[in-house]
Amino acid sequence: MSADTTKSPPTTTAPSPHGGDGHLKAGLKNRHLSMIAIGGVIGAGLFVGSGAGIASTGPGILLSYTLAGVLVVLVMRMLGEMAAADPQSGSFSAYADRALGRWAGFTIGWLYWFFWVVVLAVEATAGAKILHSWVPGVPQWGWALIVMAVLTATNLFSVASYGEFEFWFAGIKVVAIAAFLVIGGLAAFGLLPDTDPVGLTNLTGHGGFLPNGIGAVFTGMLTVVFAFMGSEIVTLAAGESEDPERAVSKATNSVIWRIGLFYLGSILLVVTLLPWDSAEVKASPYVAVLDHVGIPHAGQVMDVIVLTAVLSCLNSGMYTASRMAFSLGRRGDAPKAFAKVTDRGVPRVAILASVVFGFVAVFFNYVYPETVFAFLLNSSGAVALFVWLVICFSQLRMRRIIERETPERLTVRMWLYPYLTWTAIGMIGFVVAYMFTDADGRKQMYLSLVAAAIVLAASAVVGRRRRVAVAADS
Repeated sequence: MSADTTKSPPTTTAPSPHGGDGHLKAGLKNRHLSMIAIGGVIGAGLFVGSGAGIASTGPGILLSYTLAGVLVVLVMRMLGEMAAADPQSGSFSAYADRALGRWAGFTIGWLYWFFWVVVLAVEATAGAKILHSWVPGVPQWGWALIVMAVLTATNLFSVASYGEFEFWFAGIKVVAIAAFLVIGGLAAFGLLPDTDPVGLTNLTGHGGFLPNGIGAVFTGMLTVVFAFMGSEIVTLAAGESEDPERAVSKATNSVIWRIGLFYLGSILLVVTLLPWDSAEVKASPYVAVLDHVGIPHAGQVMDVIVLTAVLSCLNSGMYTASRMAFSLGRRGDAPKAFAKVTDRGVPRVAILASVVFGFVAVFFNYVYPETVFAFLLNSSGAVALFVWLVICFSQLRMRRIIERETPERLTVRMWLYPYLTWTAIGMIGFVVAYMFTDADGRKQMYLSLVAAAIVLAASAVVGRRRRVAVAADS
């Protein structure tokens, strides 16, 4: 398939303090970026979805989280190197455009946008279910409409309002997981009333640490990998911060302890305190632990926390999809209207276009959940792996470009370059190959490859038209 590899126009989208001039506004403060970075790895999947992984893998799920965590740390370090040297609203899509060719930036940018507009539907529906259980007088679709409308208005107002909402959403998640770690830790050592030290009984009993064999660790990794999607949002947001280089450096340096503490720490407490094969753990592991230690109304408390996580993801999804659309518009890979900003520096058309497709996906989720929406969900399922793979290959070439053109900008460096970059590529390749051995993973991979092929074909068409236009002008 032919692809456009002609030199792309400059893609610098460094923020302007004004806006309205085609540039995004530097409206995010360091505290916003810090909390976006911390909260980006804490999603509703941690609080609810981790139960399925524990049930299928047993205590060995800790190895799944460790392997996936190592991969995310490596990818984020690579992305941090490029983002610190050249902050972009399109992040890895803009770097792929420069390092690999227009076809790569176009393809991965649109796939990433597609992933997030589908996520909007998933999160809006999840939030609507919780709100409907509290106020049944309003139908689920009504709640989905309300939360989408409120957060759309927030994103349209200013990037600072997005940052402020996300600051508090992420803050609640961080406080919740920190409280869980303290309560669970005290319970594990028998320091709470009516509790005794648990030791390693639940880690080694009930079939052992790997009750379903080492293969289950890799199967669990398939679930875990997608829970980490969203870690990269901070590198997109950095382009609208007051000090992008410092923000990116801080965020990428802290990713190790964030994953280690929030994911490995909390999951370790779950499988230490309770038998991994209990029905309660599979249903909701964190509620099960809180019930176990005697926290009253644990289910209701967790509903509030999960709703916060859902709204946080929805808020960030709108932001991320719109900024990727903005970046594509800036580079001529999307309608030019996507690149226009308001006087507040907000890409209004890009936001509204993303939300419209999000609403369409919500509609399909309610009307055709087992057909159309299932197709949308599965066809975006492997996008995380595609994104990470593109980041790796982009970094291999961007390092040489940066060293040649602006070496003073190389303030964040990938460790043991290029060996760890190739290690990450190998790990991603292994996960991709392993997905074909899993029934659900195989379906996601096939449909995601179909989606990628469609977007790649579109990039070839756009590239051909661009070359014809350039030839006509010359």
